[in-house]
Amino acid sequence: MSSLRAPSNYSEEPPRHPSLVVNSQEPFNAEPPRSALIASYVTPVDLFYKRNHGPIPVLDDIERYRVTISGLVEKPHDLSMADIRKLSKHTVTATLQCAGNRRTAMSKVKPVKGVGWDVSAIGNAIWGGAKLADVLELVGISKLTSVSPLGGKHVEFVSVDMCKEEKGGPYKSSIPLLQATNLDAEVILAYEMNGEPLNRDHGYPLRVIVPGVIGARSVKWLSSINIIENECQGFFTQRDYKMFPPTVNWENIDWSTRRPQMDFPVQSVICSLEEENTVKPGKIVVYGYAVSGGGRGIERVDVSFDGGKTWEEAIRYQKSTEVPYVADDTSSGDKWAWVLFKAEADVSRTTEIVTKAVDIAGNVQPENVGVIWNLRGILNTSWHRVRVEVEDPNF
Repeated sequence: MSSLRAPSNYSEEPPRHPSLVVNSQEPFNAEPPRSALIASYVTPVDLFYKRNHGPIPVLDDIERYRVTISGLVEKPHDLSMADIRKLSKHTVTATLQCAGNRRTAMSKVKPVKGVGWDVSAIGNAIWGGAKLADVLELVGISKLTSVSPLGGKHVEFVSVDMCKEEKGGPYKSSIPLLQATNLDAEVILAYEMNGEPLNRDHGYPLRVIVPGVIGARSVKWLSSINIIENECQGFFTQRDYKMFPPTVNWENIDWSTRRPQMDFPVQSVICSLEEENTVKPGKIVVYGYAVSGGGRGIERVDVSFDGGKTWEEAIRYQKSTEVPYVADDTSSGDKWAWVLFKAEADVSRTTEIVTKAVDIAGNVQPENVGVIWNLRGILNTSWHRVRVEVEDPNF
């Protein structure tokens, strides 16, 4: 029996960084100040957003921990951490983003349900672990397989995290088997984050990382992996994290009419300024992040210093401002990671600074949050706007 357990209360929570902005205490959901996101390309673990649905699981004995792989497989397996570490280690730099990032701004159009995230339910980390495709070969599933020999088409990840939404059952979600067995998708069972063992908030001892996909599919605190014929039937796959049009409300919603959200759309946010700012007249420099799901690079970031009347193209970079970013260059291995940007202009009067990004598929952020409003407040990728009040130099 695995020694990973879900506490029944919040008495065993881990310590957290004091600068985190807490959106809910129990369960603990928090994000860093937006300025922390642009301080480094790789987000420090302590400042990576925390998204939880219950008390943080506790591992009593790493030697007794097992993750079970079963379902529509020929050779079910119980894997220890030692077994997983024997497999070739793979590292991937990938940005995780909660589907509810920027929900607070969407709720200003009309109320929505969910944690009130600002713009920092996102982070970029270097994840290390075993390729899921290699793990699945241990149970008889070959690479680039869309249907297993016994008819499995999806891979379900089950946590020990117990959720009220699952009526006290475990958090779970799934991805297509073809994605799981495709080495280019770089799905891993991660045991490291930024070169260190995962901490408890981020899934210790083992979690899934599904690059380019909303964070809800990167299940933490793994208990089991099931090969199944249909999508996971859990709450967070079937009755949450789906994109509905503005006309749908809680009275007329039919969850079965929409597919579970996977890739996140193109997004950009200004992080060097708050929503309301007061500055002196003169040059102003803005920094922020841009990212698109599915490994799609960022072709362009446009910044306007006059509320969207005129635009200038921002400088894009990843590890260093000295190294030009090329949107379709996968040689760096960072196609799943965000792009940071910088733009500057002289500002002499009160204005609104706006950003919008375009990915390599030509997808662009919508101008108006109202046209993408949805009752769960997910995927707010509208133009990001901050107001700048310029002080009168004569006072």
